[in-house]
Amino acid sequence: MREFSLPALYEVPADGNLTDLIRRNAAQHPDVAVMARKEGKDGADGSWTDVTAAGFLAEVRAAAKGLIARGVRPGDRVALISRTRYEWVQLDFAIWSAGAVTVPVYETSSPEQIQWILGDSGAVAVIVESEAHAASVAQVRDALPNLKQVWRIDGGAVAELTAAGRDVTDEAVDEASASAKADDVATIVYTSGTTGRPKGCVLTHRNFFAECGNLVERLKPLFRTGESSVLLFLPAAHVFGRMVEVASVLAPIRLGCLPDIKTLTDELASFRPTLILGVPRVFEKVYNAARAKAHADGKGKIFDKAAETAIAYSKAKSTPGGPSLTLRLRHKLFDALVYSKLRAVLGGRCEFAISGGAPLGERLGHFYSGIGFTVLEGYGLTESCAATAFTPWDRQKIGTVGQPLPGSKVRIADDGEVLLHGENVFTGYWKNEAATAEALVDGWFHTGDIGTLDEDGYLSITGRKKEILVTAGGKNVAPAVIEDRIRGHALVAECMVVGDGRPFVGALVTLDEEFLGRWAAEHGKPAGSTAESLREDPELLAEVQKAVDDGNAAVSKAESVRRFRVLPAQFTEEAGHITPSLKLKRNVVAKDFADEIEAIYRPA
Repeated sequence: MREFSLPALYEVPADGNLTDLIRRNAAQHPDVAVMARKEGKDGADGSWTDVTAAGFLAEVRAAAKGLIARGVRPGDRVALISRTRYEWVQLDFAIWSAGAVTVPVYETSSPEQIQWILGDSGAVAVIVESEAHAASVAQVRDALPNLKQVWRIDGGAVAELTAAGRDVTDEAVDEASASAKADDVATIVYTSGTTGRPKGCVLTHRNFFAECGNLVERLKPLFRTGESSVLLFLPAAHVFGRMVEVASVLAPIRLGCLPDIKTLTDELASFRPTLILGVPRVFEKVYNAARAKAHADGKGKIFDKAAETAIAYSKAKSTPGGPSLTLRLRHKLFDALVYSKLRAVLGGRCEFAISGGAPLGERLGHFYSGIGFTVLEGYGLTESCAATAFTPWDRQKIGTVGQPLPGSKVRIADDGEVLLHGENVFTGYWKNEAATAEALVDGWFHTGDIGTLDEDGYLSITGRKKEILVTAGGKNVAPAVIEDRIRGHALVAECMVVGDGRPFVGALVTLDEEFLGRWAAEHGKPAGSTAESLREDPELLAEVQKAVDDGNAAVSKAESVRRFRVLPAQFTEEAGHITPSLKLKRNVVAKDFADEIEAIYRPA
């Protein structure tokens, strides 16, 4: 199939904007908890405090009055640099309520990156989270002539804005808020910059309405007002996290924000969400941690058998007749012994998760489905306002990223590129007409991804056009397929396939530091062993070879990894090897590890 679309389930208001949602919620559900926050620094007080729809509106209005009092006007750009926390959502809606445009910046951004984004967007104000962020802004402020105001969340920004806006009337906020219509700019989200300077994606209020309205309608059982809740631990500066924020408010359901993913397991138990949204690495880590603990406790064989059963049970559900009686009985036994404990780790109330950012892989998809926790995959880009395709909750096809967002179209070009069309697709890049003209052709956005559509309109992504490798023998290789399989091994943190213009395909592999210690102890390696000290260890190389063999099973012989190199440390954002959304900067990795790549191709 070359093109597929579904009718829209949600009508975008012609002259509305996203602030209409918080006023509607306060009017229709004033006492319903729509937010939850943790008090104290980093939520140190432990418990979650609910914020009602009426309370959230009041707090947003108070901050918006302060922005207006301090000179922020409709159309102005206001940057927001912070981890994911309650104030992020509050201030995002406050900026919109002042008629302004939010410019999110990753909290891990360097001063140079901050200078580029604030300068390119023409931001008149910035709200930072910490003293470190404020110092980064101060370092480049002389190069930002438009920047007039800097507030710090940890320094009392919300209280300061509330105090500043005491003399501003509700009518003034309503007037500023109403200045933005559906087709006006809501936010400028800068791409991760995997291949150069980040580009500012202009997303309108219409884009978010079309995206989140149709998502919520298609996944209604996941968005039940007064019952459902979601814990957001993705970066709010990323479009996926932003989509979660707006969809939760649109539904509305209870939204909690977690600044530090290191406490995720504990917070899942205390917050007890009904819905989790994450990237594949999160779900891989949950699985790997559970498996490692089982093996450490001497229950490894039971866990592995339970995992095999879960995968077989999930696969059998889609076959005529379903699971056999023997498989059903075995599944019931393992549900009591293993699966129920895994569901408890995820908070005990979750039935669904939405995974995006990269392919989850069939193995993990079937595993989670088999334990009674369905992970729905999604696919999208900043330019498509997050998910432009996702798995229907009631018709899962594991191995695909689902059907198009209702109201949008997906087309496969002659060269296999995925093209998108719909109200969720961005209007262009900020102040970059050349890039816009290249990306948007006759109303269709050219994603740069390669994919296929099946007979039911389910999309599968097989790689990136710019990442296709061509070996010296002329074989085209899409790295994503094999990389995802290799990365699924507990010991592997990241994998990058190489081989462009080379005689065969190779790979650079990094080790998961969290799992490595356990593996080393189980295999009698010296205490304190590191990736650097073990990278040539025969037993470790044999274990990594198993991961490579598993990856090779998914591709042809010509596409398979013949040799690999284990690197001494993981790829990090600080080193410039990955983006804040965990995408590999392949050109940077290839440059920094050129010697390691050359070593792959030296005669053995």
